[in-house]
Amino acid sequence: MLERACESNVMLSDEEQKAQLAIRFQSVTKRFERRIVLRNLSLAVTEHQTLVVAGPNGSGKSTLLKLAAGLIRPSAGEISITVAGRRLNPSAARFAIGYISPELALYNELTAVENLTFFATVRGLHLSHDELAGLLSRVGLKGRGRDCVSDFSSGMRQRLKLACAVLHHPPILLFDEPTSYLDEEGAGLVQEILEKHRLLGVAMIATNEPREREWGTDVYWINRPI
Repeated sequence: MLERACESNVMLSDEEQKAQLAIRFQSVTKRFERRIVLRNLSLAVTEHQTLVVAGPNGSGKSTLLKLAAGLIRPSAGEISITVAGRRLNPSAARFAIGYISPELALYNELTAVENLTFFATVRGLHLSHDELAGLLSRVGLKGRGRDCVSDFSSGMRQRLKLACAVLHHPPILLFDEPTSYLDEEGAGLVQEILEKHRLLGVAMIATNEPREREWGTDVYWINRPI
């Protein structure tokens, strides 16, 4: 496993620039008013790579994943998503990404199946009854599809978020604290999803958990800006 620190003024290699599937950050800076969270960051995550983003609280791990997901924009620099050798526009890129975050909200008044159906519809998909049942079974929620999310425990909600993230078979996974509230079995499920995904796509994980750092092919350390 390769471990590297956050560095400034690093140019992407020729191999990173030519990758057919990649998330690329080039000279990216992100500030919120006067506070700089990320400074002049250049980084690429390419085929069959699972990058673990680690660092102290407030160092910018979640911000980095939000930038990759297109949820926020950089203050300077450029972020690009390439799939099958084609650079995607922001709208298309969102369909290529499966994202999990503690801030990601489910609809409490809807059932698990209704939540999955909603997120599938937003992505232009129609999932059959068997496909919905298969998704729920895969994340350990078999038989709970008709239950309202308001009745779910925190761990069950996290399992449903996993199902929402992978329902469209995205080539890119962005997981921010993916094992939050999960038991040992649930954490194993996240690991299994990431290991299988590595054969097909790319992933980034924001975490400070030592166990989860072992799931990556590389670890990228971010230091808190002074």
